[in-house]
Amino acid sequence: MRAMGIDMGTTTISVIMVDGENGELLGSRTVTHRAFLKGISAVNKIQDPDKLWSLTRQTAGEMIKEYGKPDSIGMTGQMHGVLYVDGRGEAVSPLYTWQDGSGNELMADGRTYAEALKEETGMAAAGYGMTTHYYLQKKGLLPANAEKMTTISDYIAMKLCGKTEPAIAKDMAASWGCYDLEIGDFCRDELENLEVNLDMLPVLLNGHNVIGVTVEDKEVGIPAGIPVSASLGDNQASVLGSVKDLSNTVLVNIGTGSQVSFGTPVYLEAQGSIELRPCTDKLYLMAGSGLCGGRAYAMLEQFYREASGDQGTAVMYDLMESQARDFMETYGKEAAWKIRTTFSGTRSNPKERGSISGISVENFHPGAMTVGMIQGILDELYEMYREMCRMTGNKASHLVGSGNGIRKNLLMQELAQELFRMPMDIPACREEAAYGAALQSLASAGFAGSMAEMQQKIKYL
Repeated sequence: MRAMGIDMGTTTISVIMVDGENGELLGSRTVTHRAFLKGISAVNKIQDPDKLWSLTRQTAGEMIKEYGKPDSIGMTGQMHGVLYVDGRGEAVSPLYTWQDGSGNELMADGRTYAEALKEETGMAAAGYGMTTHYYLQKKGLLPANAEKMTTISDYIAMKLCGKTEPAIAKDMAASWGCYDLEIGDFCRDELENLEVNLDMLPVLLNGHNVIGVTVEDKEVGIPAGIPVSASLGDNQASVLGSVKDLSNTVLVNIGTGSQVSFGTPVYLEAQGSIELRPCTDKLYLMAGSGLCGGRAYAMLEQFYREASGDQGTAVMYDLMESQARDFMETYGKEAAWKIRTTFSGTRSNPKERGSISGISVENFHPGAMTVGMIQGILDELYEMYREMCRMTGNKASHLVGSGNGIRKNLLMQELAQELFRMPMDIPACREEAAYGAALQSLASAGFAGSMAEMQQKIKYL
């Protein structure tokens, strides 16, 4: 049996095919979608859902032609974002991504839209779907023919099945904010007090059910009858595709952003930068997110290229690592610059900014800045992990690293192992979120007894 996993990322679309018997990756294809659009203002971070759908169906069709018809299709994708569909299930708005900053705009009373929602419901931030929805409604920017809200990955699932009304699972719903995890529903009374339009909310599912089967798409080669599961959030999918046991493993994921995740069997009040998210029927997921994360390291590479006058296609990552190692060998890691990588703010304080300190005559070297940047990325995550340990009274006994930011940076892996005081396992499949979605789809379609059973097929390098 085979499963396809589709990951609708912030900058790429990844489609993989997995052998469900042994967990081996059969094939993978990733395309850069370049779907960003120009928004009304500079704070808008929006994408073209029609372009995303077109590229997804083309890529899925190519994978099926190469590897054969899968027995199931699993979906995942960027969380928090929202788009609107009409009564026919067609997109009538752009996708407002998790990076959209409209929720930080000021209302007449001096509060931001995010602050108003957070005061009423306890969980809201710019980029969260309900915050964006509230902003658009108050500004009169909701499309006139919009009937329902959905996520981009659930939109793609709906399109694959020829459905007209979206349905989303609780992990994706919770990512929109203003959601009560204890009751498993949005904070409807509180939202109604703010006159938020709740008629546009999609159907809420209890699990990652099979929402339908594919309709035949002869143009790209997608056959009819493949079960398609409701989307997992990319955080949950990445964890489920990387970790064999959520209860004793901490996952550090570094890509465009960064996240640290740790499972807990009991409901806990979220605190500070830690979010509690639905995951499996037995576990919640504590998640801490760095909004800049791996992008901070890419920013540094761009900075070095600008400083050198080399704006060509050559990148400097190898030189950066070499200089960082030379600096550590000569001066020691502790002599590096102290960098706080909150360049894009934090979920709890979007106005916070990064900082650099500890610069002296002796350590004024590019290697010191590189080491400091890597350590700053990791420190932000480690601070959140320590808070998770305090909240639960538990510590992880295993460390797993995922995401291209950490896969491609051996020095970052070494420093993470030193900081967390555990050896780090790296999943063999590079597309962890798509892999987790593929495994989940097999369990949802009845080809496995449980997702926990499928997780035992995960392999590490």
